[in-house]
Amino acid sequence: MIRKLPAAQKLTVPGWRQFVPDLRLGLQNLVARKLRTLLTMLGMIFGVAAVVSMLSIGAGAQQKVMAFIEQLGVRNLIVEAREANTWQEFQKVRKISQGLSFQDLRVIRANVNGISEATGRKRFVPSKLLPKPQRDFPAVYGVSANYQRIGGLRVAEGRFFEQDEDDRAAPVCVLGEGAKTNLFGYEEALGRYIKVNEQWYRVIGVAGPQLSAQTEMAGIPTQDRNNLIYVPLYSAIFRTEDNMSWFKDEIDGLYLQMEPQADSVSAADVVRGILNASHRNAGDFSVIVPAELLAEQRRTQRIFDMVMVAIASISLLVGGIGIMNIMLASILERTREIGIRRALGARQKDIIRQFLIEATLISFVGGLMGIGFGFGISRLIALLAGWSTIVTATSIILAFLVSVSVGLVFGIYPAKKAARLDPVEAIRYE
Repeated sequence: MIRKLPAAQKLTVPGWRQFVPDLRLGLQNLVARKLRTLLTMLGMIFGVAAVVSMLSIGAGAQQKVMAFIEQLGVRNLIVEAREANTWQEFQKVRKISQGLSFQDLRVIRANVNGISEATGRKRFVPSKLLPKPQRDFPAVYGVSANYQRIGGLRVAEGRFFEQDEDDRAAPVCVLGEGAKTNLFGYEEALGRYIKVNEQWYRVIGVAGPQLSAQTEMAGIPTQDRNNLIYVPLYSAIFRTEDNMSWFKDEIDGLYLQMEPQADSVSAADVVRGILNASHRNAGDFSVIVPAELLAEQRRTQRIFDMVMVAIASISLLVGGIGIMNIMLASILERTREIGIRRALGARQKDIIRQFLIEATLISFVGGLMGIGFGFGISRLIALLAGWSTIVTATSIILAFLVSVSVGLVFGIYPAKKAARLDPVEAIRYE
């Protein structure tokens, strides 16, 4: 005995199954017109590729900058001396300020709360150096032993000098990775000696690689941070004569590391106030706050990403117009087909769904191809230009979602126009 099902139960079809025939039909229509479909996709392909590649270039550049700032230490404050470049400028500044000094360091330590570590710095480029460098002369950094902790300096070979060696101005040094290669090539450097001006130093360590800023940033001078020779601060001052020492401050930099709970931005304001008072507003120093720079770079990156997406989205807009144009042309070609479907019982929403699926398929496939194309462009730029490029998941998702959304938005009007066709007139259309 056959039991009849209620009418409501017979007509119940899962929602997702309604899309399967339209999806199959949409694929058949697009495959049947391969060349036209490919040409329609080009706008989406180039648009998505532009978004992905441009964001990858921006992300690569910003990552290097932010990594360099993080390397400076987000808990650190750096005071850089602005030393005179001419004798006239030097005399003018010296009338009101004696420049950066150990006295400034002592006053800051006594009056600024939350400082856990501090060191002065004496920096110069030697006039004579043995062994003879293979390229640019390394700069000499005279710093205290705690600079390794403040600067997050990693020692790859040997060790960093200790406080006792700094106190007695011991003739020892640590080479940066670039300085070691510059002076000794690929030979062993530990235990060997280098002559800086007239003083011999024994190499006790080699530092690991560090990032360097390509351009001056917020008062931080451009310098290869790998092509450095680290020596004890008092050794740099008392043992190694700097030919231009009379033209410079007693020390040319201060590194201050704040405790984890301290507010480095507020502490920087206090440091500026102290130095402005003691230097009589001579403007011969700058205070660098890496935490502040990092926050600013993140804001800049967000703005940069928005601008790049806006520019690249113009290509997606053009691609969307192309989709709308092709879909309108397709309606004219398939007017009779639409009329037959309507006569066989298809509703307006079925026609709308069919054409929306076709428009979305074009943007979907075009988006996938654009992602691959954009990734290839990004790698090619990195290879040919030597730039750092990073294809992030965010850029891929953003470009893909925008491309699919463009397909949906620009497919709505053609789909509604197709659905509004009079079935009788559509069947008679030639």
